[in-house]
Amino acid sequence: MLHRFHMEMFNSCRVEYMFRIPLTRSDMTRYSSRIRMHRWLWMQAAIAVLTMLFARGPGVHGQDLGTWELLVDNAGIAAMHAAVTRFGTVVLLDRTNTGASQIALPDGVCRDSNDMVLKHDCTAHSVLFDPSTNSVRPLTIQTDTWCSSGQFMPDGTLMQTGGDFEGVRKVRTFTPCPATETCDWVESTELILASPRWYATNQLLPDGHQIIIGGRSAFNLEYMPPSAASSAAALYFDFLNATNDAQNDNLYPFVHLLPDGNLYIFANQDSIVYNYVANAVVKRFPKIPGGPRNYPSAGSSVMLPLLASNQFSTVEILVCGGAQYGAYLEPWKHLPCSTTCERITVTDIDPIWVEEIMPVARCMGDMVLLPTMDVLIINGAAKGSQGWGNAIEPVLNPVQYSTYAAPGERFTTMAPSTIPRLYHSTASLLQDGRILLAGSNSHQFYTFTGDFPTELRIDAFSPPYLAPSQAGNKPTISVYPLVITYSAPFTVTVSAPLAMAGVSVNLISAPYNTHSYSQGQRLVSLNVGGIVQVAQASVYQITVTAPPSPSVAPPGYYMMVAVNQGVPSSAVWIQCSQGM
Repeated sequence: MLHRFHMEMFNSCRVEYMFRIPLTRSDMTRYSSRIRMHRWLWMQAAIAVLTMLFARGPGVHGQDLGTWELLVDNAGIAAMHAAVTRFGTVVLLDRTNTGASQIALPDGVCRDSNDMVLKHDCTAHSVLFDPSTNSVRPLTIQTDTWCSSGQFMPDGTLMQTGGDFEGVRKVRTFTPCPATETCDWVESTELILASPRWYATNQLLPDGHQIIIGGRSAFNLEYMPPSAASSAAALYFDFLNATNDAQNDNLYPFVHLLPDGNLYIFANQDSIVYNYVANAVVKRFPKIPGGPRNYPSAGSSVMLPLLASNQFSTVEILVCGGAQYGAYLEPWKHLPCSTTCERITVTDIDPIWVEEIMPVARCMGDMVLLPTMDVLIINGAAKGSQGWGNAIEPVLNPVQYSTYAAPGERFTTMAPSTIPRLYHSTASLLQDGRILLAGSNSHQFYTFTGDFPTELRIDAFSPPYLAPSQAGNKPTISVYPLVITYSAPFTVTVSAPLAMAGVSVNLISAPYNTHSYSQGQRLVSLNVGGIVQVAQASVYQITVTAPPSPSVAPPGYYMMVAVNQGVPSSAVWIQCSQGM
């Protein structure tokens, strides 16, 4: 592909020279774009070669840098939102106001709306992907979900809120079902948002309600569904007003529920601990070094794993990547993205940001908590920001951040993808440990020409723990409870081909992924009280203690994994419950 592109560039320049045709402005723009793409392709080829030559440690084989697999050649939509359900299926959404998609609604169903592009639309703008069959089923969305937010409720229902145009105050729900059934979206006729929500963030609370924070021109928060303890009206939130700037760099704020029940909220370059019950800021943190990190500057954030080994008392936040201030206001400059990750222990008395340098500059990167408690940074670009056509130089190599390695030894560059995923891309952890990648549309409408066309393919990245060389350590969960009660012990039966050692059991939430941030993402590492080998060889019964409170693990469904010598099992779904 690189050789062919090089020859096309050479031939086009040769023809121009031979016939001495004057270059028009559009010609120059077109050739300039092709030259940039040409340079970028050769740069990515060089990165791939250097990765293979230098990124391996002693005794590490190429397969240990992960592998890629194309799952669906055309999903019908470009997915800017994604969420994995408790049945293992994946809900994918785009906006409705793009005109026709490439997948029809079933049975000749059509949608009549006030969309500006297509009033009578017989195509789907949401699909359900089934990883077991690599198939998609069209779903029906009535109102525009562009840049909306969401989170799963305790019963496993996905609540999706806001959007644009007629969808800006809508509340939608998707109650998942087995892949063989035909569940679909329902738009509420009773619930409506108190404030328009476009680029907001949702977080599930310990009482099972969701708090919805911010959005464009929305310096407030509200609860959904409203309860007796919370007003149905929006509550002014000065932190969002204070962190606003000319780029609106406080959109899609990073929100993490802390084990003490408060919220850590990050917007632009500032962060606080917020007691939502008392409506009070109880702690403020130093400004993060570097530029802004939220939309449209496109950094990402995770709360690092919560550990039973320290009684869930230590909380660390990791923020990686982002754009320079001004990259969104002057997108033609294509300013380099950030090369830094910043880590802070929010539970320290005097917390400070500790900086680490990533192997490559990145904005619009998605951060995924892996079953092993490491972090995968994937997707994105090396220059620009979020927005229509604002980014160039896609970053094809994921990077693994080893959470508990020594500083300076935490980053490992993984095998490169062949699919650029820029603005409006998603990344989701599947039950089997793969990372599902979908979306990428840097255009206002579906556009299949140019440097970075609308992306309809779905692929998956398999991290090194899925390499065949790790199969001997891979455990399998065979017996487990469907529901666990806070603080109560329970048992899990696990088998492994080889001896069990260094076993951990982790709960991983199913977040709502959009715009380089996964709302509600958390990993809780549980206390393992004992391991007993049962009669059968290589079969073990593990005693585990459930999370101590809904502040540590909000009520709902989690993927539970057993990790043996750094190799995770496939996940099973369990529900955290308050009990009777």
